[in-house]
Amino acid sequence: MKCVAYQPEACNAWDDLIDSARTPLFFFKRGFMEYHADRFEDASLMFYEDGKLVAVFPASRHGKSLISHGGLTFGGMLLSSKVRADTVLAVFNALVAHARGLGYKKMLYKAIPYVFASQSCQEDLYALTRHGAVLVRRDLSSVIHLDSRPKLSKGRKWLIARAAKFGLKPEISTDWEGFHDLLSSVLERHGALPTHTPEELRLLHSRFEQNIELKTIRHEGRLLAGAVLFRFGQVTHTQYLATSDEGKEMGALDALIETCIQESAARGSKYFSFGISTEDGGKTLNSGLINQKESFGARGMVLDFYEISIN
Repeated sequence: MKCVAYQPEACNAWDDLIDSARTPLFFFKRGFMEYHADRFEDASLMFYEDGKLVAVFPASRHGKSLISHGGLTFGGMLLSSKVRADTVLAVFNALVAHARGLGYKKMLYKAIPYVFASQSCQEDLYALTRHGAVLVRRDLSSVIHLDSRPKLSKGRKWLIARAAKFGLKPEISTDWEGFHDLLSSVLERHGALPTHTPEELRLLHSRFEQNIELKTIRHEGRLLAGAVLFRFGQVTHTQYLATSDEGKEMGALDALIETCIQESAARGSKYFSFGISTEDGGKTLNSGLINQKESFGARGMVLDFYEISIN
């Protein structure tokens, strides 16, 4: 097993493996990862067995720590669909040896949640235990299993019906600036900012038009609600959701989310993901936020962070 640092000339080989991986997530492709290359020191790795690429590891360097990846919600080892358990163990042996050789003191591994896998793909968790990995953080996310979805809450049904009375209908949009302004105003109340700028959102959409979509609801020209969706094959994920006070009163976001859920099921998605409702490194649960997701039929799924001491 050979471990080498990613180089730009290997871009096509990297992206080809992502397409055929057991967790084929588009935001691990170099065209997505490198939109924020100025913010992170890339430390991605590629693993070859007998000259054949069998795994890639999206990662960034943070001082003496190797993180998978600092700019993404989760990272993990991306494995070829053909590799078996013994090969995965050899990959992790090579990973830890490589990290030790470069002077890293620890590695933070963000495991990929099971819904994003096209095949069983948890050999990595077993390999982590072989290297003494410790669970250091657990966030709680919310996912709807679309083939066995619990019923909408009465309050949610009422708001969706209210939106229908106003004639509110979602539409595909390219108004990234307008949506970003709305999102920023919502997050500002909580002392936060969007991860992406409007220019970055527009750039990423241009690179991944089949995977990234903006849907909005307007009334008399005013933007009431918007959702940025990331489509990962069998999973539709709400990357951003936002609504104005007027939109909240009219049930705009409720109608928008329900439409997105129904359209995702019609497309053949198995899961609809809302993302995490935890704060302070997973220590605090935002009950109001998760209750909103649960009222649409979502239930809990964890996002785990493991740490390996390199010594």
